Amino acid sequence: MNLKTLVWRELIERPSAMLTSTVAILLGVTALVAIRHVTVFSEREVGQQLQSLGANVLVIPRDATLQDYYSADLTTQTLPESHVASILLANLPGVERLSPKLCVSTQLNDRSVTLTGILPQAEFQAKAAWQSVSLFANKHEGCTKAACGPKTYDGAPEALATERTIDQLKGNEAVIGADVAEFSKLRPGDSVKVLGENLKVLAVLPRTGTVDDGRVFTHLHTLQQMTNAGEVVNAIEVMGCCEDAAGSLVPRLAELLPDAKIVTISQVVSTQVGINRLMSQMSLFVLSVLVIVGGASVASTISSNVRERRREVGTLMALGATPGLVTRMFLLKATVLGLVGGIGGCLLGLVLAMVLGSQWAGVTVTPLPDLLLIAVGAALTITLLAAYWPARSAARLDPCTCFSDV
Repeated sequence: MNLKTLVWRELIERPSAMLTSTVAILLGVTALVAIRHVTVFSEREVGQQLQSLGANVLVIPRDATLQDYYSADLTTQTLPESHVASILLANLPGVERLSPKLCVSTQLNDRSVTLTGILPQAEFQAKAAWQSVSLFANKHEGCTKAACGPKTYDGAPEALATERTIDQLKGNEAVIGADVAEFSKLRPGDSVKVLGENLKVLAVLPRTGTVDDGRVFTHLHTLQQMTNAGEVVNAIEVMGCCEDAAGSLVPRLAELLPDAKIVTISQVVSTQVGINRLMSQMSLFVLSVLVIVGGASVASTISSNVRERRREVGTLMALGATPGLVTRMFLLKATVLGLVGGIGGCLLGLVLAMVLGSQWAGVTVTPLPDLLLIAVGAALTITLLAAYWPARSAARLDPCTCFSDV
């Protein structure tokens, strides 16, 4: 009878204690894998969204929520479009560009899309009352850092994906996201019918990995007429000088628009980063629990097993089994527990993360091989360390003493 056979028969004949230890390890690994997967992909999603943002200040209705920066402009709450003129005429230092937006959910080819009305920058220039405003003069008196100096903007329609503004957009034109172009087979120059109106596709935005991929952008006033919404917007994105946006711009906007909520990207980022940090700390807490509970359970199980099998161990040693063989026998048993609990926990944690990731953090989770290997390795290491001292104790048993207990 070889070592593997001895361990296998032991697991079959005494399943209850082994099952308890395996479950303790499995639950710890499950929680660790699920939390870390959701945290990692949540951080990636935040990074992708921030990378595509050109605005650093958001003006939204006071009752709008901040669960997601992009969904804030999908709220049913609205702001008067006149707030745009108020911001411009106030001539606040550091304001570079504005992008008022109105969003409406609709169907296109039996697919749900978001029709977003935006106001092209040429409209601001056309307003005679705004000609004296230094909005487009690129003067940043409040900025002292070189990174905050005057910027050169890309006037191409495709730049809407990154700069959040567009220079020219006629009332019968539209700019569509990458997903919309893909499922509707639309190209620049084609015509698309939404809400009963035919719009000419001016450009297709490059894929950004955000909700903009599923948007159809059209002129703000066109969308207002199509929906009979009136002169309202859901949000006003402000591209402000970084120093002013972090300093006096937000208080001045709040004073200017008391019925609106002013949100900076730093607030959104700090909120999401705080959540991610909490989840990361939670994963470390789970790892600590895995070490303490799982290790204690394995150590207790192996110690109990050593006491129960004193006669068997003594018999093996009397027949010539070396202390090293006895040690390996118990460590092999711990290896089986660690592998079963680790692999089972990885699979269960991954399933939970994939199913609940979209509900918890609105992200799509895919397997992270490195994390799975680390989780299995951690479970295996913990079980081996926990089983080592009981195994060594078994190897040091005196056969004569074992038989005297009979």
